[in-house]
Formats: sequence, structure tokens, C-alpha cells
Amino acid sequence: MSQWDASVHNSRIPEEEWQATRELTHVATQILTNREEYLAPERREIGRRIGDQQHEMFVVCDPAEALHQQFQQWASDFIAIHDIATDSSPRILAGLAAATQRKVQKLVIRRQGHGMALATLEFAELPGSNGQMLRVYSTRVDADTQQRTALARVLLAYSRLGVVMVGDLPPHALDSALQPLREGIQRGPWPGRQLLFVPLSPAGALHQLASQLGGRSGVQVSIAPQAIKPSDAWASISNTWNRVRGDNSAVMQPVAQRPSTAPARDPIAFPSATRPAAQPLAPLPMQPMPPTRPVAAPPEAGNPWHAYVRHCIDITGMISCCVFELATQRTLAHAGARPGPASLAAQGAALHEAANVAAKAMGLPVAPPDLSITLSGHHLIVRAIAGHPGLALHAVLDSHATNLMLVRMKLQRLDQDSQGAASAA
Repeated sequence: MSQWDASVHNSRIPEEEWQATRELTHVATQILTNREEYLAPERREIGRRIGDQQHEMFVVCDPAEALHQQFQQWASDFIAIHDIATDSSPRILAGLAAATQRKVQKLVIRRQGHGMALATLEFAELPGSNGQMLRVYSTRVDADTQQRTALARVLLAYSRLGVVMVGDLPPHALDSALQPLREGIQRGPWPGRQLLFVPLSPAGALHQLASQLGGRSGVQVSIAPQAIKPSDAWASISNTWNRVRGDNSAVMQPVAQRPSTAPARDPIAFPSATRPAAQPLAPLPMQPMPPTRPVAAPPEAGNPWHAYVRHCIDITGMISCCVFELATQRTLAHAGARPGPASLAAQGAALHEAANVAAKAMGLPVAPPDLSITLSGHHLIVRAIAGHPGLALHAVLDSHATNLMLVRMKLQRLDQDSQGAASAA
């Protein structure tokens, strides 16, 4: 957790950084003489850009209610990152801005006629297709306590993907911290259908508590592997987003076409009066998210193991895996986060050899071992790949999110598919 550069329990942003978020309140409001340009109806951005990294929106009601109305009107696709017992979201935004060579953006919500700043939100902009931008908001809002809570709820409720970063908390404190989120989903409206939890410490009780959040609301809750550093968290967020934007089933159906088994008064549904029929329900076409580290070289042509490990990493609970040569420990393909490919190959070969030595010492037949080792929070799997002598797979899985029997069945099915593909070739 040292790589997050902050305490994970009741942490606070240093005072000098907190004061920096207030700088926008001292910026003079830009006066535009062209009223038609300012009120141009084709603009779909939330807030009007007034500078390189500054946006503003004038309201006549509470900031949370104004933002709620804007999201209902424009049906924007965006990601919201919420912190529980951590200060991770500002660091993720800063990393995204650096990776895209942009600045972290600020949206100031002001009182109409007075110019007084009521709330300041921060977000990063990621380039999409056709010149569109995908916003990634942090729910760490500069506002009074009541509005800060209300704005965080609106951002999570209307996000295409809501992300909850969870620091190190004991089970009873974690349950209390999740209570506002649980009540918000139950009370509704909560149009968002995807909620991703990213633990910054061993998940522990998070799996049980988070799985109960969705209830019958239709919100799909998933839990990422533990994130040791910001790039780990972003990898999980990026992978989830790229999967979500490929599944339009939750947003493409109009309210009238939902299954008849839904309750007559669905608190999650968009009220038909708030979404004009002319407004498209399909999400904006977005490009895959940019990486926060240099892009690796493209896979070697003709290497089938890259596809193999990509199928492996999609298995629930899989953290990292690689295919390697037992004799040389040369890595053929790797997917996932840490441990890296060199460590997986070296330790996998050592475990494989240790199993053979133990079998010889006990006078047992020596055959390619299929090992599974359970640690305090992880499973290790080292297995020879059927039909490919001299090759093995070493996989690391989150023990709290993994059914080891199902994992073995899926790996056996992958081996069968690879053998069938090799026979067909």
C-alpha cells in the first residue's frame, strides 16, 4: 500500500493539496457576448468550458439536483470513482491526465446571478471516437458536507460504470461505510447497472458485503483483485469498462420493453417523461481506454499462447498467469498484473521440480504434476499443459473470489480446445 502514497485508513489529502482545489473559486467568470454560442443546444457537455482545464455551470437549485437534471437530459456516458477509507481517486485522475497528456479538469457549479461557487468537481477526459470525450469523475467534491454526499450519490447512480475504491477497514467499519451506498441503491433512482469494487487490501469481508448491495435492483456488483498500486486499479477499471461498453443489454432496452416480471413501480427505471423519445439510448461509441504505462510490444505472430492466457485471465478471480518452458523458464505468454512473468516462470518451475523430487523420494511414479496450493488469500496452480510436453501454466488466483473446482474444469476445457486447434491446424 506504500505505492499509493497515502494511509488507507481514515486518510486525508494534505492541507496544501486541499487548498489547491479551491483556486478555481478565485477565477473571474468569463463573460461571453454571444448568447447563442453559450446556449448552443448541440453541445452535450455538462458545464461550459471557460479555460484550458476549467468548466462552469450556473444553477438555480442545489448542485446535486442540477447535476441530476443534466444527467437525465443528456444521458451521458461517464465513469465515477468513489473512495472509502482512501484518497485514491485524485491519484487515478492525475495518472490518467498524465497518460493522455491532458490536465485534470474542474467543473465549478455556481449560483445563478451571484457567481458564488457551490461545489467543485474534478474529472479526467479520455478521447473517444468522433471527437467525443469520456469523463472520469472523482466523487471527492469540494462542497459542504450535505452537498458532497448528495453529489457523490448522483455521480455513482448515473455513471455507466461506478467504481468504489476500498481501503483497509475492519468488517464492522466496512459495513457502516457501505450503508449510504446500500440505501442509495434501494431508494433509487439508480439508472447505473455496473458497480466495480477495487480493494486496496485483502478483500476479506468485502465479497460478502458487496454482493448484497445489488439486491433486486438489477445493479451488477463485481470485485476486482487487490490493487497494490494505482496502475493495478486502472487495469481493473479499464478491463471492466471495455467489457461493459460491449454489453448494451442494460441500456439499449427502452423502459417499456423490460421484462414483464419487473415490479410495476421500478425505482431504477428512467421515468419516461425525463427522457425524450428523440434521445438515443445507445451509449456513445468510445475507444478503449489508454494504458497508464508504456504499451507493450504486440504479440508475436503465430504464437497461440497469447490467446490462451487471455482466456485464462477472464476466469473469475484470476490475478496473473503465464505459460512457460519448464527446461529454460522462458515465458511464452503472460496476462494479468503481479506477479510478473519472470517470477511466475521461475517459481512455477521450482514447484514443478519439487513435486517430482518428492514423488521420487516416496517411490511414487513420476508424471507431470497438477498442483494447487492455497495460501492465506491466494491459490497457486501449476500444471503441465496437455498435449504440449515441456510447457506449463502457473496461475495466481484470489482465493476469496475463486471456486477452485470450476477453475480446474475451465482450464481442462481450454487444454482440450488448444489440442483441437492444433489437430485442425
